[in-house]
Amino acid sequence: MGTLTLRRIASRTFMVYIPVLAVLVLALFPFYITLTASLKSIQELYDLKIPMFTVAVPTLDHYTYLFERTLFLTWISNTMTVALGSTAISLVAAIPAGYALARMRFRGAAALGWLIFVTYLVPPTLLFIPMARLIDSLGLTSTLWSLILVYPTFLIPFGTWLLTGYFRSLPRDMEECALVDGCTKIGAMIRIAIPLALPGLLSVFIFAFTLSWNEFLYALTLVPDTELKTLPVGAVTELIRGDSHKWGELMAVALLGSVPVAVFYGFFADYFVAGMTAGAVKG
Repeated sequence: MGTLTLRRIASRTFMVYIPVLAVLVLALFPFYITLTASLKSIQELYDLKIPMFTVAVPTLDHYTYLFERTLFLTWISNTMTVALGSTAISLVAAIPAGYALARMRFRGAAALGWLIFVTYLVPPTLLFIPMARLIDSLGLTSTLWSLILVYPTFLIPFGTWLLTGYFRSLPRDMEECALVDGCTKIGAMIRIAIPLALPGLLSVFIFAFTLSWNEFLYALTLVPDTELKTLPVGAVTELIRGDSHKWGELMAVALLGSVPVAVFYGFFADYFVAGMTAGAVKG
């Protein structure tokens, strides 16, 4: 009995724990390197005799530089405002669009669904010039509204396509019962479909928020003012001057800039699981 137990423990260790540990190390290794680089002094960063994995004398000078000599907190605030605003607009538009394509029958629905998805595949390098001219004609250049209104142009198509597939996977029985009881299509969507589609909605939210947080090209083109820059643009334009790279500050920005995204992922992970279990036992 003891031998069998030891075999099971060894098998589980080699088949589960070691692979998981290896993946965890690979996933966290870039963060560790970023953290160590942000804690090194300038002399230590360029000293090849000191291993890149260690810090001889930790320093917070790079973080102090960010908070005292740059608009780091302003960039974070701008990025959060843009990401939340564009994500909210995208969800408001993608939810009814995805529900209509999934539940309503009309001519050309399948072709329209594929066309919406293909729209997402158009590279931003082909669109940022006409988008810039459109934003300029509306008088929104150098405002955060320019980004909040432009980002949904590529967030809505993907969100609609993803939610269409998710709504189609939901059973129709509860919605049909609601319609029989006098509920409208919109009422059935709000009261029945959306609560059951919570995992899909959270996936779209996380995707849209992350993409908006990291977007660079439109933010660089539409918002040139330093006070209105988002974090990716502010870090690159203010901490890189020609051949001069402030590596310590860049590593600090990379580390601190990933915190909000990591918090959102960690926060919504529990709700994602709760939404799946709640949807499975309803009715």
